[in-house]
Parts: sequence; C-alpha cells; structure tokens
Amino acid sequence: MASEILIPLIIFSSLFAVFYVYLNTRNKERMALIEKGADASLFATKKRNFRNITLKIGMLAIGVGIGILMGSLLDNYTTLEEEVCYFSMIFLFAGAFLTANAILEKKEQEKES
Repeated sequence: MASEILIPLIIFSSLFAVFYVYLNTRNKERMALIEKGADASLFATKKRNFRNITLKIGMLAIGVGIGILMGSLLDNYTTLEEEVCYFSMIFLFAGAFLTANAILEKKEQEKES
C-alpha cells in the first residue's frame, strides 16, 4: 500500500531534484563567466526552426509506416519470421527517411549560407 504512494513521489521528487541541480549549476557557471568578463551574448540561445522539427517527425512517421507495410508484405510472402520482417523493415525505412531528412537539412543550410 505504501509503495503505491512512495514510488510516484520518489520519481517526481527525483525529476525535480535533477532539474533544480541543472538550473542551479547553469546559473552559477554563467555568473562565473560574467565575473571573468565574458560577453553576455555567449548565452543567447539559437532560434529553433520548428519547420525542420516537424519535417523530421513527419519523415520518421512516413518511414515507420512504409516499414510496417513492407514488413507485412515480407511476412505474408516469405518464410521469414514475423518479428524479423517487421523490425527489420521499420528500422530500415525509418533510418532511410531520417538520412534523407539530414541531406535535405544540409542542402537547406548551404542555401542559407
């Protein structure tokens, strides 16, 4: 009975502690750099392009979908085991589409430069 309450409490308190230590350490590090005369623009974060993130997630989803389809075809028309068909095709096509996404992002960065 007590473990039902303690386990979530321990998990959330551990996550909070890790997050607090991360922020506290980052703040101390930044303050030390500022005291030594570092430029404050060093801490500016780059603006993320959410178009690239959604493109990456979309291409991954397409790759997984095609992998499931091809795994099903392999399972039905070959003598390979079901797990081998599905897992190999999912990883193969997901990796291929993520590689294609990386190539597209590289070409886009070269255009911007």
